[in-house]
Amino acid sequence: MFALVAAIALPYAAPDAAHAATPPAAQAVAAKAVIAVLGDSLSAEYGLPRDTGWVALLRQRLTSERIDYSVANASISGDTTSGGLARLPLVMQRMKPSVVIVELGANDALRGVPLTTTESNLRAIVAQIRQGHAQPVLVGMYVPPNYGPDYTQKFHGLYGQLSKELHVPLVPFLLAGLENKPDLFQADQMHPTQQAQPLLLDNVWPTLKPLLGGSAQR
Repeated sequence: MFALVAAIALPYAAPDAAHAATPPAAQAVAAKAVIAVLGDSLSAEYGLPRDTGWVALLRQRLTSERIDYSVANASISGDTTSGGLARLPLVMQRMKPSVVIVELGANDALRGVPLTTTESNLRAIVAQIRQGHAQPVLVGMYVPPNYGPDYTQKFHGLYGQLSKELHVPLVPFLLAGLENKPDLFQADQMHPTQQAQPLLLDNVWPTLKPLLGGSAQR
């Protein structure tokens, strides 16, 4: 998860002449609300064919359920909470999301980042998202048991603690249901396979969907 750092450009396209000529009011009506995913390799399709990861599947589900949101993937393989915090202002400026799914922290643990630093960064990320008038969603993670039961419990407990204290919706564990299923992981036994991606989406969906009711088109 932390071996490769692939710089994924934030999507941006200059408006064409026809769009530029559209009155601002009409543009505002036509624009969809945006769900942004601020994550690491688990959301950046590491080792997967393009458009087969859970974020791409989220786009398909929104379409199939006629929920009128677009999805912007701002995930970068190898990213940490520090990296996410540093690039969040640009994400908020360019994507103008209504919802931001924060899937970060696993690489902090793999790199030995102190829990206090991870906690501070996640708090700052939540605060910045709210300052941008968007709804944050935290995605919980576990670390391998070889880190020791004390650290493992404290790491995972951090997400629940922040969720309760900051009143942030929480996906308890992105990889729930994949435990003890090595065939659903790539050769590194860290990144889920293409076949596992629907399970990741199913873990996110129950927390995310209720947040979309107010602006959904059904």
